[in-house]
Amino acid sequence: MSDVLLWQTKLAARLHDPVEKALVLLRDPAGHEGGTSRALMRLLGLDRASLDHLAEGDGVLASILFPRGVSSEVYRWVQRADWWAAAADRPQWPMESVTTAKGTVLAIAPWAQVRWTQKPILIHPLTGDTIDLHTLAETDLKDIKDRAFDHFSRLLVSLGQLTETPEDWRKRLLTFWRFGPELKEDEDNGKLGALWNLLPADTRVPDHTIWDHLDLTSAFAGAMAADPAGEPALLTLSLGPVQSFIAAARSTSDLWAGSHLLSRLAWEMMRPIAERLGPDAILFPRLRGIPQVDLWLRDKMGLPDALFTDADWQKGSTDANPLFSAALPNRLVAVVPADLAQALAEACTESVHRWLQEIGADVVSRLLKVGGYDVEDTQTPYQQMRDQLAGFPEVHWAAVPFSLIQPKVVARQRDLDPTALLGTMAPFFGVTPGTACGFLDSPAWKVLQNEIDWNDGKIFFAPNPGVLYPAVYDLAERALAAAKSVRAFTQQEQAGWRDALTGENEWLTTDREQLALPPGQRKDTLWTRIAREKPAWAKKGEHLDALSAIKRLWPTLFAEEVSKALAGGDRGEQVHIGRFVVSTHTMALAHQLDAWLERGGITAHGLSHELLDTDSVAALPRRLTQKHRRNPALADAKKLPGLLESARDAEDDAEAQNIQRLVRETLSHGQDQKVRLETYYSLLMLDGDRMGAILAGDARTQTTIPYRESFHPTVRAGFDALCLDVPLLEAYGQQKRAISPNRHLAISGALNDFSQTIVRHVVEEEHLGRVIYAGGDDVLAMLPVADLPSCMGRLRAAYSGILPEDQLADWGVLRRQRDQLHCKNGFAFLNGRLMRMMGAQATASCGAVVAHHQAPLSAVLQALRAAEKRAKGEGGRDAFSIAIVKRSGGALYLTAHWGAPLTLLADLMAFLRHEETSRRAVYHTLEWLHDLPDPQTQPDLLETLLAYQLARQSAGHPQAQAQSLAHRLVGLTVQVTHQERLVWLENFLTVAEFLARETRHPHGVSV
Repeated sequence: MSDVLLWQTKLAARLHDPVEKALVLLRDPAGHEGGTSRALMRLLGLDRASLDHLAEGDGVLASILFPRGVSSEVYRWVQRADWWAAAADRPQWPMESVTTAKGTVLAIAPWAQVRWTQKPILIHPLTGDTIDLHTLAETDLKDIKDRAFDHFSRLLVSLGQLTETPEDWRKRLLTFWRFGPELKEDEDNGKLGALWNLLPADTRVPDHTIWDHLDLTSAFAGAMAADPAGEPALLTLSLGPVQSFIAAARSTSDLWAGSHLLSRLAWEMMRPIAERLGPDAILFPRLRGIPQVDLWLRDKMGLPDALFTDADWQKGSTDANPLFSAALPNRLVAVVPADLAQALAEACTESVHRWLQEIGADVVSRLLKVGGYDVEDTQTPYQQMRDQLAGFPEVHWAAVPFSLIQPKVVARQRDLDPTALLGTMAPFFGVTPGTACGFLDSPAWKVLQNEIDWNDGKIFFAPNPGVLYPAVYDLAERALAAAKSVRAFTQQEQAGWRDALTGENEWLTTDREQLALPPGQRKDTLWTRIAREKPAWAKKGEHLDALSAIKRLWPTLFAEEVSKALAGGDRGEQVHIGRFVVSTHTMALAHQLDAWLERGGITAHGLSHELLDTDSVAALPRRLTQKHRRNPALADAKKLPGLLESARDAEDDAEAQNIQRLVRETLSHGQDQKVRLETYYSLLMLDGDRMGAILAGDARTQTTIPYRESFHPTVRAGFDALCLDVPLLEAYGQQKRAISPNRHLAISGALNDFSQTIVRHVVEEEHLGRVIYAGGDDVLAMLPVADLPSCMGRLRAAYSGILPEDQLADWGVLRRQRDQLHCKNGFAFLNGRLMRMMGAQATASCGAVVAHHQAPLSAVLQALRAAEKRAKGEGGRDAFSIAIVKRSGGALYLTAHWGAPLTLLADLMAFLRHEETSRRAVYHTLEWLHDLPDPQTQPDLLETLLAYQLARQSAGHPQAQAQSLAHRLVGLTVQVTHQERLVWLENFLTVAEFLARETRHPHGVSV
């Protein structure tokens, strides 16, 4: 098939159902197929040929005509793709024999028909939780159809005059894919708002959207059309190594660079598939709305600038811009033509390697230029770069063709023969060939594998190959795991001293004899010159290899790329991008600076002169700058951290002490007591639990729901009545839903919205923190100590889409508070957007570390990774672990599950930092703990003694809380199983005391 016909086929598939289908179904006399889809076909000129030799059947597409010269085969691809997509994403339905004037036909039973506008329900695909929209019955039919048609018409008009070339047909397809779900409406009573991009594809199973269905139909249709035999395949790819690449870091900038560069490499791996088959061919991750993909659409695919005017990435000229987020995971799942699977996998591999080599060459030339060397003639570092990047990153792939499933009735794709599939699966499942395994051994398949007739006029839809998507996906994942286990190692000779970050490869040099020089003798190397001329690229004494050099320069390279993008690509002048890296010292002081600015920002006598003399301006947390943007003292606040850093490094001790005194007096202004400067900050690392198992639909994750729970309540009632007579059908309804493309699209969409929207809001809008990276289920953020417990709890709750304070509120009330985050029933609402999160059963674990701002970052990161490991290990997942690394030596640890322990920690901190509570409350309590028996044997004794000691060291309101705190402390302690209970209680008390000490007064002021 020609490229023109490929894109026309995909476009026809994307238009086979109107997006407003749920709102017009069973209401429109013309039928939903007579709505905007047919009108758009006419508008596109896709209605001028005959439908000779159509495939059997007269479904939704029977009235759609194609352009002159398009064979009826295109129709068959779209129809077949629609069958497969529906079967892959939705439960099968019993049919009933109905007698009509034309004879007896099969029709969906009346109980399985839903007038969705009368009972609009959305169901979360991972939990079964629902959103009840009550009624949409007053929605005007004509108005909704007009809105949909006008929306897509405007998209076409925005493309201007197009030709019949493949590139222009691709533009139409890409525009509908990217901007179809973004309806722009006037403020009136008919506004659909957040509902538009969540409209269901099937009102009977409202757990996936019409956009998901159109994406999947287009993916199948394109793969079928582009394959000589019409056979699609499932292709999986992954790149690595991941953790070691990110972990090599000496600064927060290194950490960001590692994660962001890996995300960019992932996109370069995905790009060949997106260009050849369209981004909708990639089922995981979902690429719609990803800023890097938007840039590709505009600058490489030629979509008009005007379409992206409202995109968030167009609005930020700092590294808070969404383009700086690590948005993409290191793996993909795509539907591709079976005949092209290997070629596409090899193109993806070559693409990522070529891109990195080009970046590496650019990095070397920049280093040489700054170092004062001849950029063209100094070839040694270029060769080192090429050699060290050879084969990096590793790309593994596997492909499984759907041709392993043979339908006995080819025309209707019915009555499947999975013999070949079973034979291929056998070695991966460790069973004898022909033995049922995986999905093919499930109760659902036992019901679906044959056309079932219960001799009462009811039969099941006969399955088509789309039903076996779970088996094909499982086989692809197992084949990919096998491919990863077979790694080809290429020996590379590395001479002399090694890279300062990883210690693995020799550092880049202009003279290989320098590699033998120990650190103290490197007087004039490439890196000593870089450290002198460009300290941001290398610190004194650092000598870096190829990958470390790329990571160190990546912030500069990408900032230049973004500045060019914001100026309109190649069509405008570059826009300056302000990179701001909040230092650990600044983060430690954030709450004190906030409180000082709130009190007026008055500087101590004698400090103004020092502030005028310093050129050091620190980047402040975004919430701080936004909150005080009109305060003239904000300029001084930006200089205070730098002034303290200069004082610390000054040779004159007396002058340094005087500056520190003046800063303390300044930040104490308006306080009853002098403060000591906050010196501790925190890092948190959040990671989703069992993400691989969730993607695979493992029932043990409790993120799979029975088929019955995915039904609309009206359908569920009719289904239950039918099950009374058909036990086999009841077993099918109770079976956990197998994995589906919709599941992958839903998970990817939820992770995108969480990492790109929710994380930044929680960390940087609700708290004084700074997101270092956020991609998918991985988050790394820096925060003041005072914000740590609250931010941890909010991120964990938002990940599942459940905030306790929102559970009893009505969505109508919550939606009126547009700028506040609300989460209920697995959904989140923020700034007018309703977003699906991961649901109540999807859990996440968090490691956190509190450290002195002068502590080496490498040691802090090591403690952070250990804390996350404790959360998943000792905590048993769905837990947090806090490590406090003291400047004076030693560490404190607390590992616990979310919920009651974190709430109690916050309440205990509030108790301890109250002015009527003695600083020695915890100290005296700990002295008593050593002489007590195990709490499980005498919990009442422990509670009595705790309550006595807490009450004795407090007065007023805190004293009244002592008994309740003691009761809750003992209740949690008795439940501990991963360590000695009294040791855990001691850790809990000491961590709470330390955090309260660092935030004893409001706004985090220490005394």
